[in-house]
Amino acid sequence: MTDTIFITGIVIHARHGVLEHETEVGQRFVIDLELYTDLSESSRTDRLSDTVSYSNVVATATSAFKNTNYKLLERAAGAVADDILATFPRVRAVKVTVHKPHAPIAAIFDDVGVVLTRSRHPPPHSPPHG
Repeated sequence: MTDTIFITGIVIHARHGVLEHETEVGQRFVIDLELYTDLSESSRTDRLSDTVSYSNVVATATSAFKNTNYKLLERAAGAVADDILATFPRVRAVKVTVHKPHAPIAAIFDDVGVVLTRSRHPPPHSPPHG
């Protein structure tokens, strides 16, 4: 069984993009997160220590997204996913959606972005002892 913690609509100003004005001025991005974890313990104990802190997740995601200027949304989303998995051992997988509503596209559109899902790699199997 997998439970989900979700945080949607995190607005971050960052300087990701291929075009020069994107890296100079930056723009607004919106991030949605889904963290796949087991919430059975915290649903019984009512203790923060038995779950994943939403506040800490937002701080980790924001830092990962803003600390480096990437050309591609795919790379920026990947940095967020990598840092969440590295920081929160209870999270088995994470889905990161990055919206770039002001992308420089010569068209009228509502939204554009990427969705990445990353899972924690299981530990390698050790060879049988003989």
